[in-house]
Amino acid sequence: MRTISSVLGSLARVVSTSLMLLFAVTTLHAQDVKEGEKIFKSKCTSCHAIDRKVVGPALKGIPETKDEAWLIKWIKNSQALIASGDADAVKIFEENNKLVMTSFTDLSDDQIKSVLAYITDASKEKPKEAAAGGAGAKDDNASMFMILGLIAVVVLAVVVIVVLNRVIRTLENVIAKNQEAIAAQQEPEDSQRFVKFAKAFVKNKKLVGFTVLMLVALLAVGGWKTMWNVGVHQGYQPVQPIKFSHQIHAGVNKIECQYCHGGAFKSKNASIPSANVCMNCHNTITASEHYDGEISPEIAKIYRALDWNPDTRTYGNNPKPIQWVRIHNLPDFAYFNHSQHVVVAGVECQTCHGPIQNMEEVYQYSPLTMKWCVECHKKTDIKSDNKYYEDLIKAHERIKKGEKMTAAMIGGLECGKCHY
Repeated sequence: MRTISSVLGSLARVVSTSLMLLFAVTTLHAQDVKEGEKIFKSKCTSCHAIDRKVVGPALKGIPETKDEAWLIKWIKNSQALIASGDADAVKIFEENNKLVMTSFTDLSDDQIKSVLAYITDASKEKPKEAAAGGAGAKDDNASMFMILGLIAVVVLAVVVIVVLNRVIRTLENVIAKNQEAIAAQQEPEDSQRFVKFAKAFVKNKKLVGFTVLMLVALLAVGGWKTMWNVGVHQGYQPVQPIKFSHQIHAGVNKIECQYCHGGAFKSKNASIPSANVCMNCHNTITASEHYDGEISPEIAKIYRALDWNPDTRTYGNNPKPIQWVRIHNLPDFAYFNHSQHVVVAGVECQTCHGPIQNMEEVYQYSPLTMKWCVECHKKTDIKSDNKYYEDLIKAHERIKKGEKMTAAMIGGLECGKCHY
């Protein structure tokens, strides 16, 4: 065992050294390009991509067609260059609908050169095979290091496999030799113990009766609980067609619930927002900075539903509805009015829907049972400073004075009284 451990330790050290050499060679290559890529992804991807237009034009080939000094001035302060009357700057400004490019005065010339180097590198089609001649010596050295490292890994794997196979065969032989003896000793003892226990249990009538009674009680409680919770969907969290995050919108960005669910103020239903409400923000916000310059896959689903082309910024003629899955369902015989609770009673959305601002994916927070509603109504104070209760108070005052009151005067002519 000591010999095997020492051999494995030596091989591990050899492999570690080889991998470290490979890592060092890879890291030293194209240092400026890596720095440029980091700056580009943090500052540029919200408006630009390499091979397609986002908000600004595609950047493929730009460093090769423009003077480097001019590009540095443009990136640092494009508006100053336009104001100076530079023909190229004015032309680009006009071609892109006079969209103002963000100024990056915090970047040094070297950092901007690194960004340009990254754009040039990303614009190239990567060759499948290394070119011969020129800088071939460095590539050959790097390839040699990689080959040596791979050979070391393969050798280590072969040695480990051989050692493990020998250990496995040894253990199998030991188990095979002792299995019959172990089975012969254990099986009679285990079977005899079980038979003795079973006989003693059957002979004890009180214990048998108590066990049967406990099983019946357990099944009764389980059945009652199951039937009692029929139709209760607390915790229900279906998969939606678009992964809309309430945590980002209502939590981080502090968007009011009624901005999307406007029906909560004026109707029975809170309403599902149309995709056009989403486009109030997402016609420009694409979250491309988190997807290497590409549009977020979830935002792209909104674009497809509306048949919106982000490149031409136009709508097509084939929109499709987003098939959202309803989460909160009440029985058909239960009537709930959002506006009466939100406007009249001033109930917060979180009272029924829970901490919606912290939910990455929405689920049914409350049980929405009759008992739950009744308990809430028992402890909720009436706010008499609204029109609804003012009319009721006036009606009671007229009744106290002996004045005539009709059903029509207290809402008896409302359509919903009969035509629910």
